[in-house]
Amino acid sequence: MKAIKLDATDRKILQILQENAKITNAQLSKDIGLSPAPTLERVKKLENLGLIRSYHAILDTNKVGLGVQTFVQVFLQSHKKSVLDAFVDKISKIDNVIECHHITGSCDFLLKVIAADIQSYQKLILEQISEIEEISNMQSMVILSTFKDKKVLPIP
Repeated sequence: MKAIKLDATDRKILQILQENAKITNAQLSKDIGLSPAPTLERVKKLENLGLIRSYHAILDTNKVGLGVQTFVQVFLQSHKKSVLDAFVDKISKIDNVIECHHITGSCDFLLKVIAADIQSYQKLILEQISEIEEISNMQSMVILSTFKDKKVLPIP
């Protein structure tokens, strides 16, 4: 997909909204140097173009009781499109799988999985993820600590 051309004002809007999606239109307009009406029009344009896909709160995983995060390398039985599609359909229905990436390298998919604790994670792996018949093998890596988890994209 081809990148959408952005001017300096669009880039500044995207940068500010990534850092604080709760900013008021009045404050955003001051920060970018436009009046409120054109600022709102610009934001709506960026939303309509699909550059802004959603607004959401970033939660503290420990405070909501999700203290275990892992990466899981998934190896599929086959690389047929039907197998990939079936796997993606099934993995998409598991809420604790918060990311699913089709990748190159030694495995086929990389999942980010979140759970309350190790026992919950083990139950999730044994009772849900391992039951997906398209999977031939998995390797889990528990995240011990995270030093960078940036959500703000560098806009070129």
